[in-house]
Amino acid sequence: MQDGHTRKLEPGVAAQALFLARHRISLVVIGGDASGQEYELDSEQVTLGRGPGATFTFADGAMSKQHAALDLGGEGYRVRDLGSTNGLMVNGSEVSAADLKHGDKLVLGEHTLQYLVESRESVRTYELSQDD
Repeated sequence: MQDGHTRKLEPGVAAQALFLARHRISLVVIGGDASGQEYELDSEQVTLGRGPGATFTFADGAMSKQHAALDLGGEGYRVRDLGSTNGLMVNGSEVSAADLKHGDKLVLGEHTLQYLVESRESVRTYELSQDD
């Protein structure tokens, strides 16, 4: 509608919002100096690297300043290499881009991160059981 009050949504925007509403997405560092850190993904795009412009930064000389980006789609995140010097690996294979699934392992520089997807329902159930 062109009435000045209604805006047209870009394709996929509703699917992206729905995916985030139904799922908690995080990256957990399982190897490297930042082991144990967890980063929740809750925006359309995040960047990983050692530079000040990255969403999540790492003190890792083998990582480029802007090493990789994660872009949200209707079914989850897709990771893509941003022209890094040392490349990007997903589950042991070098890739330029890949759709991520629960449990996938990403290697950037000297860090290994695991992509985790939890349904919001299971997160709420866990939180309720902790309050008992």
